[in-house]
Parts: sequence; structure tokens; C-alpha cells
Amino acid sequence: MTKIKATLLSALLALGAPAAYAAGEAGAPVENIDFSFDGPFGAYDVNQLQRGLQIYTEVCSACHGLRYVPLRTLADETGPNLPEEQMIAYAEQYEVFDPELDDFRTALPTDHFPGSNLENAPDLSLMAKARAGFHGPYGLGINQFFKGMGGPEYIAALLHGYTGEEKTQAGVTLYENKYYPGGWIAMAPPLYDEAVEFQDGSANTEVALSEDVAAFLMWTAEPKLGARKQAGFAGVIFLTLLSVLLYLTNKRLWASVKKKD
Repeated sequence: MTKIKATLLSALLALGAPAAYAAGEAGAPVENIDFSFDGPFGAYDVNQLQRGLQIYTEVCSACHGLRYVPLRTLADETGPNLPEEQMIAYAEQYEVFDPELDDFRTALPTDHFPGSNLENAPDLSLMAKARAGFHGPYGLGINQFFKGMGGPEYIAALLHGYTGEEKTQAGVTLYENKYYPGGWIAMAPPLYDEAVEFQDGSANTEVALSEDVAAFLMWTAEPKLGARKQAGFAGVIFLTLLSVLLYLTNKRLWASVKKKD
């Protein structure tokens, strides 16, 4: 029976499943981070998204992909807002397989980011939404209105939550992480102080790097966040005005009847 459990744990970890399925434990509570895009009027910080893109390119892309993100969106004003020439040059560093050519070619802006390089490495395109937290009581999402989704906070916490302890279980090397469900994760610590150097001299501590790449992954998951908030705000204003007009109309229509009474 012990051998079966060990085999099952190894299979779960190989598939990238949380160790919590085997251990049945929850990670440490994730604290809220004051991201610029939180709240009903928040917006992405372009400089932070550009730093996050650099961290992803230099560190994360070695294993993880962004196969649902078009390369051309890197030039969006509500995204990293790279100059057109810089976006094209960035795309050219990748190669994609073209079925028509039956061969690899240099990526174009119309192509997507490549997928993950490792079979067991999850794609990060929608990870910030997949790990969303801060739902509030009864899953109503009240906390998300004030704190944001919680997914970026989880990603940032996970990246700097390693304790330095290691162990081998079922033939797999695990690293202790206080925020990961179950406490042990198969991914080695990817970030450390000064792992990436920024031209503008921005902070590059482990915590700062974690927050920058988490913000970038929030953008990959919700590239139209700003437009959605604007549409929601306009909808609230419209419904408020409509409610006032309906109330005044109802009052006027029934005024003669109420006077007779």
C-alpha cells in the first residue's frame, strides 16, 4: 500500500499537480499586495509590465510557455506598450513550427508565444486567473472588488516563499515552500536577489522581481482588464440614471391616482 501511495504521489508531481492532493494541507495565507491594477479604477503599470516581461524572458521562459498570448499584444498601450520595432525584434527571437512549410520559421508578430519547453511545466498564460483567491464569503467575490483577484498575490508569494529546505520523495526532489499547498513543490527556486538587471535601475530583490512577473502574468490572463473596468463603470452609471428616470416616470404616472385616494 505504501508503494502504491508513493507511485501516486510521484505521478501527481510529474503532472504538475499540487502536493496538497497527497498531503491534504493548505499553504500559508497569502497577503494582499497593493498592485496598480487593483480596485475598480486600477490600471496596469506599463513599466512594471515591461520589467515582468524581461523577467519572464530571462528566467521563466526556459520552462514555461505563454501559448495563448499573441506576440503582437506586447505593443498594446494597455500592455507592455513596446515600440513596434522592438515588438517585432522580440518576436524574431522565437521560432515556431509552420504546418504549411512543414518546418520551423522565425516567429512573426501574428504568432503566439511558444508553449512550455518541459512536458510537466504548466503554461502560464492564464495562471493568474487559475490561482485567483480573495473570493470573500460564500464565493461572492466581495474581497476581489477591494483587493483584486488574488492570483498575482499567490504567484508572487510562491516565488519568494521558499525556505531553502529540500527532500527527495518517491524519486522526486521537492523544495519546501510555505505558500504552496502541501508545503513542498517540485519546482526549484527560480528567482533570487539581482537575478535580473534593469536598465532603469529598478529594485531587483527577490520580492520585487516576484511582484513584477506576477503583474505581467496578470496582464497575460486579463489583457483587457482596463477596458472591462471602463465598460463596467459606464454600465453602472447608465443603470443608475435609468433607475432614477424609471422612478420619476412611475411617480408621475401614478400621481393622479394617488391624489384621488
